[in-house]
Amino acid sequence: MLKVAVSGAGGRMGRRIIALAIEAKEFEVVAALEQKGYPQLGEDAGTVAQIGEIGVTITDEPGAGTKPEVLIDFSTPAGTEKWLKYAAANKVALVTGTTGLSGQQEELLQAAAKKTAVLRAANMSLGVNLLFKLAAEAAAILNEDYDIEVVETHHRFKQDAPSGTALELARRMAKVKGWDWPNCLVHGREGRGAQRQGKTIGMHAVRAGDTVGEHRVIFAALGETVELRHDMHSRDTLAQGALTAAKWLAEQKPGLYSMFDVLGLK
Repeated sequence: MLKVAVSGAGGRMGRRIIALAIEAKEFEVVAALEQKGYPQLGEDAGTVAQIGEIGVTITDEPGAGTKPEVLIDFSTPAGTEKWLKYAAANKVALVTGTTGLSGQQEELLQAAAKKTAVLRAANMSLGVNLLFKLAAEAAAILNEDYDIEVVETHHRFKQDAPSGTALELARRMAKVKGWDWPNCLVHGREGRGAQRQGKTIGMHAVRAGDTVGEHRVIFAALGETVELRHDMHSRDTLAQGALTAAKWLAEQKPGLYSMFDVLGLK
C-alpha cells in the first residue's frame, strides 16, 4: 500500500481524503497533519473524518520514524511553505492543491521540485481539468469579437476570491490570447462608465450557502453566446483526484507536474 500523509487533515478536503484513502484499501495513512494550535490536535484522524478510529493522531509534525511516500497538502499558503521544505529535505513526493501562494512561496515550490516530485493543481477534478483545456482552445479559436467572462460560485465559508480554479481558467485563456496577465482581469463592475473594455476578462465571485463549486466561462459576441460550465456536486471528486495524483506521482522523478500530466491532457 502507498504510504501517505495528509496536511490540512482537519479541514473539509483533508477529512474526505483520509476517509476515501482508508475506504480504497490502496493507501496507508501514516500521518495526519495540522497547524500548531489547531483545536483537534491529538484526536484520532479517523474520528475527525467520521469514519471511526484509524490509529493515526492529528499532529503538527510527522512522528519520529514516520516517512510517507507522498504528502497530500490541502492547507494554507503558510502550511504549504512548511511542507514544501519538509518534502524537499526528506525526498517525499508532494501533491498540493493550495492556492494563493506568494512570490517567495512559488520560488520555494520551484526549488523543491528540483529535489523531489511536486504536483501542484488549482483543481484536481478530471472535469475541471478538461474545462481548462476546452476554455483555452475556445479562446484561441474565437476572435476578439467575443467577450470573455468567468463566473465562479462557492460556499459561504470559502476565504479566498476569486477561486484558484477561476484564476487558472482566466490565466490559460489570457495566455493563448496574448493578453497582459494579470492586468487583463476586471473584478466585477459598478457605477457609471463600467462598460466592457477590449482584451479583458471579467471575473465574478459568488459566495452562497453550501455550494461546493461552480465555474462558468462565457464567450459572447453580438448575435450569439458560447458557454462552458462545470458544476461540482461533491468534494469527493477532488479528494479522489488527489489520491489518483498521489499514486501517479509516487512513480515520478523530481520535477514539477500538473493534473494534465496525470490525466494525459497535454
